[in-house]
Amino acid sequence: MSEALARTNIYTEEDYYNLPENVRAELIDGQIYYMAAPSRIHQRILMEVSATIRNYLRSKDGPCEVYPAPFAVKLFSEDDRNVVEPDISVICDPNKLTDRGCTGAPDWIVEIISPSNSSHDYIRKLNLYADAGVKEYWIVNPIDQSVYVYFLEEDRFKTTAYTLQDKIKVNIYDDLWIDFKALGL
Repeated sequence: MSEALARTNIYTEEDYYNLPENVRAELIDGQIYYMAAPSRIHQRILMEVSATIRNYLRSKDGPCEVYPAPFAVKLFSEDDRNVVEPDISVICDPNKLTDRGCTGAPDWIVEIISPSNSSHDYIRKLNLYADAGVKEYWIVNPIDQSVYVYFLEEDRFKTTAYTLQDKIKVNIYDDLWIDFKALGL
């Protein structure tokens, strides 16, 4: 008598784009992860940090663009099993932008932690973003008032910890700082 093995469905980019429009989810390694509605503080951080980045990018008149969630990012062009929705994506290569979002690694990603997804952002996405070649990855945790900055050096992230009272240098730019205390969070 043989035992039936548990089978896990493997989903693809097509499945992700066929989800109902009002459903927020991410596709990671062929698995769909549903996302709850963000909290008010999450949205406030998202808005303030995105606006700071947008204002900086406009002043430089360069090729980089900032996109807040929901914004689909297909990290690997040849892989249809990973589509994420980072809270903030900064893309400096206009060739990566499509009508659906971004294909390829953004230069900088900011994720704002929600209580239900912390291990998702600290472990699963951290490894995925490193593998994809995201140059800089920030994890902002409003609950413990921390910001972890991961900067890709060669093939691994170098990490520095901050608080929401700090003024933090963005590694991919020479003169951009995010002053969390000044944002009045």
